[in-house]
Amino acid sequence: MLAQCLAGTKILDLTQYIPGPFATLWLADLGAEVVKVEPPAGDPMRTLGPTDADGTTAFYKLANRGKVVVRLDLKTDLGREVLAGLLRAADVLVEAYRPGVLDRLGFGAEELARLNPTLIHCSLSGYGQTGPLASAAGHDLTYVALSGGVAASGIAERPVMTFPPLADHAGAMLTVQAVLAALLRRGRTGKGARLDVSLSEAALSWMGGILTTGHRGESTRREADIINGGAAYYRLYRTADGRFVALAAIEDKFWRAFCRTVGHEEWIHRQNEPAPQTDLIARLEALFLTRDRDAWVALLGPADCCFEPVLDPAEVPRHPHWRARGVVRVAEDGDDVVEVPLPIFLDGAAPGRRRPLREDDARAVLGAWRS
Repeated sequence: MLAQCLAGTKILDLTQYIPGPFATLWLADLGAEVVKVEPPAGDPMRTLGPTDADGTTAFYKLANRGKVVVRLDLKTDLGREVLAGLLRAADVLVEAYRPGVLDRLGFGAEELARLNPTLIHCSLSGYGQTGPLASAAGHDLTYVALSGGVAASGIAERPVMTFPPLADHAGAMLTVQAVLAALLRRGRTGKGARLDVSLSEAALSWMGGILTTGHRGESTRREADIINGGAAYYRLYRTADGRFVALAAIEDKFWRAFCRTVGHEEWIHRQNEPAPQTDLIARLEALFLTRDRDAWVALLGPADCCFEPVLDPAEVPRHPHWRARGVVRVAEDGDDVVEVPLPIFLDGAAPGRRRPLREDDARAVLGAWRS
């Protein structure tokens, strides 16, 4: 089972909002025991947005399933004493303070090394622990803007915001990779680790192609290149009922299958026209407006031409492929959330279900970790 991979690994999570909680969520899916430490007022994500009847957002519940949540005031001696005890017993610390905050709380690098020489300490921040922006405030939008990703995304007239937040989730993935690599190294050498993971650099790591284009003096033109809307065969189209479909017929055989199925074989030779393929795009736009979305699905689905409907979020859990794979699930424990567990099939087994987060007293958790 997937949940056996990190069984026995104790992870201390001092993060809030999206990136850190998602990283430790996936580590919990792998079997780690995650204790999330929140300030007395709780993680702000508890109330950021529409809340359920219990006063907590569904997003907070989703990001922290499978964890034990405790509250500590790290500005008090008692709070710091309990945290020190948890750090002594932990394998991994994931924190998302700005550089210098942990030092001011009394848990700088030297103190962490004294408490736990084999600790893997992952600092997850906006811009990294060094550099001119190390202490600057930021959020996903500013991180992706600085990476070049915002400039390259959107329609011809203007860039658009990415959603779900790109840097936040890329940073969560990078954190998981870094922690797993450090655990492997510790297993070989016995050494702890100091990991510096930056959300802006997580987004930046996806931008090599865009940066190369700029380096060569070429512009990344929105809706003008092959896979950003400039090609008729790789584009979103509106249908007669105001919904949308996605066509991604990059390979010749898929484009031929599409053209033959819609009765326009005269378009086959036009696939490699220079982008933006303004005339051909206009013809496909007019074509797709002649039928409703689901009518196009019925026609083009069997054609095997890289075509799918653009699903509304409410439709996704009902899609037969996701249902067959078992990776989109409505929780059965009262949270009334739709969760996507870490989608890794280990030895043919589907990922397991997550339990709801559990709140506990910090000292009780410390006692359990010491035993």
